[in-house]
Amino acid sequence: MVIIFALLALAVVAGLYGYLWRRLVRDTTSGPGAARRTGTAVFVVGPVLMFAALFAEVGHAPFALQRTLAWPGFLWMALSLYLLLAVVAGEALRPVVTRLWQRLSPERPAPGHPGAERPAEDGESRAADAHDEQPSQPTETAPSNTNPSRRLVVSRFVGGAAATAAAATVGLGTYGVLRGPAVRRVTVPLAKLPRSAHGYRIAVVSDIHLGPVLGRGFAQRVVDTINATQPDLIAVVGDLVDGSVKDLGPAAAPLAGLSARHGAYFVTGNHEYFSGAEQWVAEVRRLGLRPLRNARTELAGFDLAGVNDIAGESSGQGPDFDRALGDRDPARACVLLAHQPVQIHEAVRHHVDLQLSGHTHGGQLWPGDLVAAAANPTVAGLDRYGDTQLYVSRGAGAWGPPTRVGAPSDITVVELASKQA
Repeated sequence: MVIIFALLALAVVAGLYGYLWRRLVRDTTSGPGAARRTGTAVFVVGPVLMFAALFAEVGHAPFALQRTLAWPGFLWMALSLYLLLAVVAGEALRPVVTRLWQRLSPERPAPGHPGAERPAEDGESRAADAHDEQPSQPTETAPSNTNPSRRLVVSRFVGGAAATAAAATVGLGTYGVLRGPAVRRVTVPLAKLPRSAHGYRIAVVSDIHLGPVLGRGFAQRVVDTINATQPDLIAVVGDLVDGSVKDLGPAAAPLAGLSARHGAYFVTGNHEYFSGAEQWVAEVRRLGLRPLRNARTELAGFDLAGVNDIAGESSGQGPDFDRALGDRDPARACVLLAHQPVQIHEAVRHHVDLQLSGHTHGGQLWPGDLVAAAANPTVAGLDRYGDTQLYVSRGAGAWGPPTRVGAPSDITVVELASKQA
């Protein structure tokens, strides 16, 4: 079944790339030549680099190879998506451009062509001219590259517009990631929070995804942004890395500079279990963060708990809500750190007041939010489930393409509010 599914997926991908090649290469070139050969090469090399980058990361290839393949391969992944969307949208635009071109430049046969019209001479009809003036030898029409057909002109216009729109979208989305996350602020009232904890600020950061693309410089921007908010507490809610401590330890080193009055806490995300969770838990502890592995700590005014990610279940390290929350005082407010929003149902069952999560990236690449919405109860922002509130961060980094479209990266300062204040 796996092989059949893989072959079907490969056939679909090949079909989509074939469609893009026809619209962007074959239909926009007048025949075999350098332009068509170059375009064809792009649509062969691009997918090869994309799959190579993906398999290199998933297969834990040498880190130098991952870094070599990541930029071109993952950017091609994002560009492919928006080329497809733009070309499909262009199908609706094509008839409009065709009609407009017909009005502005009616197509006429080239001079000397048997179908060309000649002005009528004195006493002669055009029909007679057409009969009497047939050329003895067929006259070749002008080469299509110097006198392009209407279809070629329309295809070049629509294809060029689609390629420009896709490239601009990916370029802006990549710039948005590389410049670092913006700060969002949200106030969350908690019924059980005492007046003394009113205004308590938690800086929430998730999905940093340090890896072959986002490295030490990006980590330093994240740390600087968090510290500038002067939070009372920092919560790193999973998917910190995509790789081993050996490869990414230097990239994660700036996390030692995180500064908050009550420290920084960490829970695992699914990508930690792809990257060696035990090693990373030890590493973040060495950097000064406190891992909450199905554990809880009492702070002034509320309990802070954290559970492992669901991905840890395959290795016997999954979430244990009873261990983290089972014996707590229900009269105290409780804030839970859990990477995936789907863990909200257990949080409700354990009477958690607020769950802080990430994982979704807000969809990362529109219309990915539609896919994320099908798999998660909340994609981004603040929501309520019974007496439990859920806040989902869009995350600070990006997985795969270092690109975000319609889902800007963020670090959120959650300010707790007491209803007694």
